[in-house]
Amino acid sequence: MSLRPFRDIKRKKTRVINVGKVKVGGDNPISVQSMTNTLTTDVNATIKQIHEIQNEGADLVRVSCPDESSSKSLKEIIKHVDIPIIADIHFHYKRAIEAAENGASCLRINPGNIGDKKKIHEVLKAAQDNGCSIRVGVNAGSLEKDILEKFKEPCPEALVESALRNIKILEDQNFFNFKISVKSSDVFLSIEAYRQLSKVTDYPLHLGITEAGSFVSGSVKSSIGIGSLLMDGIGDTIRISLSDDPVKEIKIGNEILKSLNLRQRGVKIISCPSCARQGFQVIDTVRILEEKLSHIKTPITLSIIGCVVNGPGEAAMTDIGITGGRKGNNMLYLSGIQKGKVMTEDMITKVISEVEKKALEIENN
Repeated sequence: MSLRPFRDIKRKKTRVINVGKVKVGGDNPISVQSMTNTLTTDVNATIKQIHEIQNEGADLVRVSCPDESSSKSLKEIIKHVDIPIIADIHFHYKRAIEAAENGASCLRINPGNIGDKKKIHEVLKAAQDNGCSIRVGVNAGSLEKDILEKFKEPCPEALVESALRNIKILEDQNFFNFKISVKSSDVFLSIEAYRQLSKVTDYPLHLGITEAGSFVSGSVKSSIGIGSLLMDGIGDTIRISLSDDPVKEIKIGNEILKSLNLRQRGVKIISCPSCARQGFQVIDTVRILEEKLSHIKTPITLSIIGCVVNGPGEAAMTDIGITGGRKGNNMLYLSGIQKGKVMTEDMITKVISEVEKKALEIENN
């Protein structure tokens, strides 16, 4: 029962493309993706990680194909997963052709490092023949030599020029089932490049801050960069790039979308940072509830506030709420209404029960 957002984000209308069973662009939900970091040739480990990434709420998963053994391993991997797989291709055009033929739903390529146009045309034909989409991935760290010479350094205009050049290569071959990214590890450079590109093309945009860093710093940089663009209505699919477990990338990606009311999935916990006024251990309680409620996929809002300063007000705006009280007497709220006191030792069990009950109620309606 959360309040209507103060600001509704109006997304820019883009073309719709198909990445396997997932539609990207237009009015379709903004998809979240990550990338495996296992050896692709270790088929069992890769399948296991794909399942972990999907269970966290991914819509798409990217898999690196640096050699022939990896691209051919896709065939076996794809038999055991039910999420669209994007093959990550660099430098060798034959890897892209093999990936398309072995079941990839999308090819992530940078036409600039694939080689001459004849090779690119062969990749496009393989994609077309196998119902495979493409992501044109422009990166500040791998711009074409002549573009770097022209602009002297990576800048928004350089990334956009590279993107438009590569778009023309695909369009000239009547290939339109593609999305585009213009990534940099610099937040300001990425934001401006995407803003400029969004003004001159209506193809769907894949957002990301590349090589963002460790979990904390990378999450912050990605939230600022991707969040700023999403608030402008720019972006159709996102990837958080962390030097960490790819499952965490999905968690952060979904949290960014949830915070902007662009995705409603799972339990959204509103909690205080805690202080001397808290009637129970807020931090420990939230940590336990996040883990024990991770199986809930139904969108539900839950407030966990340690005292009565903000507790009742937050509870009035959430489906379920707990406000800390004296001597372990905490108040339970359901749909903003007081429903009685709950002792601290019973609180976690009671909250889990109420969340599961609410999820069942929503699903049945």
